[in-house]
Amino acid sequence: MRILGIDPGYAIVGFGVLEADRGQARLVRCGAINTQAGVPMPRRLLQIQEDMETLIHTFQPDVMAIEELFFNTNVTTGIGVAQARGVILAAAAKLGVEIFEYTPSQVKQAVVGYGKAEKRQVMDMTKRLLKLSAVPKPDDAADAVALALCHARSHTSRLYQR
Repeated sequence: MRILGIDPGYAIVGFGVLEADRGQARLVRCGAINTQAGVPMPRRLLQIQEDMETLIHTFQPDVMAIEELFFNTNVTTGIGVAQARGVILAAAAKLGVEIFEYTPSQVKQAVVGYGKAEKRQVMDMTKRLLKLSAVPKPDDAADAVALALCHARSHTSRLYQR
């Protein structure tokens, strides 16, 4: 199964592509979509949509794992992220990619085994589980890889089977 992990944002959208089979996962590619500050939001959203469609066409994922929206104290930033997330979801749906959503604590639980793990613990376990020489960069890409890994580990779990 090919999994596209997405850490949504409007300035930076992290992505990670994993190949998962029988409890084993391998990193195919990771990186980020960057939009330029100062560009009107509609143009940034269009760029995200176009780049997401390119990613999907390039890597042909079977599924997308994306972080559920979490509003912290900055609601203005949350609204921008929500808009970008909507464009990302629409691009995946348009191209027929099945979407799975995970909370940060679900990612921590699946990757580290503890739902309140620290970010550096998640990054270290992602590196170890995928046998990487270093944690993926930028942080947004590392988060996206952890989301894809969460799906790989959750989807193959006996608890997931329908």
